[in-house]
Amino acid sequence: MEAETLNCPMCGAATSTAAPNCPYCEARLATVACPKCFALMFLGSKHCQRCGAAAARLDEVVAVGRNCPRCKQELQVVAIGDTKVLECSHCLGLWLTSPTFEKICADREQQAAVLGAATLSTSPEITESKVSYIPCPECHQLMNRANFARCSGVIIDLCKQHGVWFDRDELSRIVEFIQAGGLDAARSKEKAQLEEERRRLEQVATHADSLGFNDGEGSRITGIASAGSLLKLLLG
Repeated sequence: MEAETLNCPMCGAATSTAAPNCPYCEARLATVACPKCFALMFLGSKHCQRCGAAAARLDEVVAVGRNCPRCKQELQVVAIGDTKVLECSHCLGLWLTSPTFEKICADREQQAAVLGAATLSTSPEITESKVSYIPCPECHQLMNRANFARCSGVIIDLCKQHGVWFDRDELSRIVEFIQAGGLDAARSKEKAQLEEERRRLEQVATHADSLGFNDGEGSRITGIASAGSLLKLLLG
């Protein structure tokens, strides 16, 4: 949905509903408040512009000792529907524990199965001018970066021990990807790739036999190919 034009309630300047802050006086205009798609909602709105769900957000207390990995502001505990997250009020990034993120993915996938998946659009090319690794808010170690589901086009920062960091709109984009059938498409693609790899390994083994390698040598060649496949799987 395209952003509308409105006036800042503090200074009266024209701005967009997609802008979280007024570009002139920096007053807060929007926040993550949709419990269904986790999209930004203009302050005072009762329903999400993107999916129509009723706003459900409750700011709680300051999360002492946990800072935004981007702008170093102290994170706030926020309840969005029945999901608790840590939010940076400055850049609108979100920090979720791994179990919380897994539950969101499972819930949205179930919703997509019941309601029917929309037509899945092709994810945009990932074009980053500069890759930057950020620290985990919990352990302060640099997090890994990954393309969610390997084909969503959304790069997330994750600490395998503690959770996942989402820059502004990234969680909403992932929810949209899941509800459009993205995870099913990713699984089908991976299944096809594994089947192709299986056929390739069979051809390697057959070729090794035809060249007169003994069983040990043939197994070694197949093992190398399998290891290469595994590395591609882990690093892809």
